[in-house]
Amino acid sequence: MERRNFLKAAALTAASSRRVAGANERVRIALIGAGGRGKSVARQIVEGSVNVEYAAFCDLLDSQAEQAKEEFGGTAATYRDFRDALDLKEIDAVHIATPDHWHAIPAVTACQAGKHVYCEKPLTHNIVEGQAVVRAARENKGKVFLTGMQHRSQPHFMDIARMINDGELRDVHFVRIWNYVNTMPYGIPDTPNEPVPEGLDWDMYMGPAPYRPYNPRLHLRSYRYFKDLAGGMITDFGIHRFDTVHQIMDTDKPFAIAAAGGRFAVGGMGEHPDVLQVSYEYPGFVVSYETLSVNGFGAVGRLTPGMNLHGARGEENRPNGMAFYGSNGTVVADRLGYEVLPAGPKRINEYDRTPPAGPKLQRSHENNPEPTLLHGRHFIRCIREGEKPRCDALVGHRSSAVAHLGNIAYAVGRKLRWDGEKERFDSDPEADKLLGRKARPPWDSITTG
Repeated sequence: MERRNFLKAAALTAASSRRVAGANERVRIALIGAGGRGKSVARQIVEGSVNVEYAAFCDLLDSQAEQAKEEFGGTAATYRDFRDALDLKEIDAVHIATPDHWHAIPAVTACQAGKHVYCEKPLTHNIVEGQAVVRAARENKGKVFLTGMQHRSQPHFMDIARMINDGELRDVHFVRIWNYVNTMPYGIPDTPNEPVPEGLDWDMYMGPAPYRPYNPRLHLRSYRYFKDLAGGMITDFGIHRFDTVHQIMDTDKPFAIAAAGGRFAVGGMGEHPDVLQVSYEYPGFVVSYETLSVNGFGAVGRLTPGMNLHGARGEENRPNGMAFYGSNGTVVADRLGYEVLPAGPKRINEYDRTPPAGPKLQRSHENNPEPTLLHGRHFIRCIREGEKPRCDALVGHRSSAVAHLGNIAYAVGRKLRWDGEKERFDSDPEADKLLGRKARPPWDSITTG
């Protein structure tokens, strides 16, 4: 599809059952999880579309809900328990921006309440939870479910898909993904447990996860480093890139996974490896994913002077990205742009003197703005105009599952065979046990029962 037609074609998708009542009807949203990420995306949703209001803020830390209320105009209701907001008939949609272990339960409950849902990535803490969310979204007839994987609203990824689909970049059988950051020497420093702060419902915060005493490192930004609450860098950052590979390569089910790594150098409280390499076999190509927490350079450095690269702070580094390797060149991409690098002259040996076929790939590059604003606008158009969601619950689940599969392969320490249709491992009950977990009561019946 031509890039210039990307958003136009999406806007013309008809699904009238999803309409609120028209282009100017007010859309009222409840934010569940009023921390930094939730407020940041909420601001762009409000600024990017007319007549959109955040009418409720839900957070287990009272001060965060109150701060969000003040920032967005001071008229919204605030709640600790998100279910109180779901009881409000005037709420049309929910925006879930909680820690990972609290994505599935409000997503399922919001679907059961008949609300539109925007859920940040990863869709869920584990694969079984993802299956429950997909079921709930399917049963929530006529309502929108959008996963917060903003790459789907970045048009330059459509350019790359076209290059490969049209044969401009040929014979792509290897894709590399990387996330690098230097967290030496302590990562998350050892911190003693503390009394629960006033205004925080800690028992509910732990929710479906096994209960732990309050520790500030388990809360807010650093929760991602703990297995009961999140899957580490591969689920935090890797999911965006897995989803982009699925979009560009037009497949979403690997059939074999192998992982290697360890916690070698980074000290402190973190529980995930500081080196993790996962190989995924898909039909016709292989993906190599790399996490490194002892170096922030990246698998590929800066290639084009003046390019704006996502997350790059040094003069030469590229801490995250994707590379699509073809026989006639390579495309290196991230959230903000891509670079096309033609291959050098083909090596001609005594057995093969055939010149390269087809037109030569041209060196080029492109930068685009951060896509969160576009994704927020897309969500509102889905509600008002029936635009088809670019990454619904199933898309979000399949891309999140790839990250979870990498963590499972690392945990069991052997190559796994995956049945992407049944979403089970082939003859491996030990690995199957890691697909989900029994939630802590009283939350154990929502996503597993």
